[in-house]
Amino acid sequence: MSDTLDLSHIDLSHIDTWIFDLDNTLYRADVSFFADIGEKMTAFISRHLALQPDEARLLQEEYFHDYGATLSGLMDIHGMDPAPFLDYVHDVDLSVLTPNPALRSAIEALPGRRIIFTNGSRGHYRNVASHLGLLDLFEGGFAIEDMHYEPKPKRRAYERFVDAYDFDPTRAVFFEDTRRNLEVAKEMGMTTVWITGDDAWPGAGDAEGDYVDAVTSDLAGWLERAR
Repeated sequence: MSDTLDLSHIDLSHIDTWIFDLDNTLYRADVSFFADIGEKMTAFISRHLALQPDEARLLQEEYFHDYGATLSGLMDIHGMDPAPFLDYVHDVDLSVLTPNPALRSAIEALPGRRIIFTNGSRGHYRNVASHLGLLDLFEGGFAIEDMHYEPKPKRRAYERFVDAYDFDPTRAVFFEDTRRNLEVAKEMGMTTVWITGDDAWPGAGDAEGDYVDAVTSDLAGWLERAR
């Protein structure tokens, strides 16, 4: 998928904080890695709640749409302990993810702060970003544990993130593959970039709205052109 919004319409001269989602953003959405995580979620729910896999999958999708993260629904409705779930679903083969030297160079050249903002766990973002050769480029990350398990797109997740890193949202740009997760960011004043892929995961574009400033399937190339 090619870019569909013109980069020239975006003024980045004021940006001093660069915020990146992790999954399907710092690696291409058309790799099988995130699908593997989804399959492990289904297996965990099936076993934990004694459901057939198709029933577990439906519940998984329902909680994602209602809560922003499947885990939050499992905690709220079923009182699930988050730690075993996060450990299990994120124990996946990283070898399918190929480091992208061009992306590393593009992120390294960005002026200002760089932060990861993910609904994944702390261990997951550190493992994936490290495997991709990107972890050292970031000041830090803000994960679902830091959100108190109230994930994007809930506004409280963004407020906690801003408070924790003490940055001005109007001087930040946010790169994210799930379109609805850009809405609150835009309301808070961030510039928003929607990351797409040739085989984006179901739900990535499940919301409409006038809160996307740019769209790209090539994050490294977009960042290079933005400089």
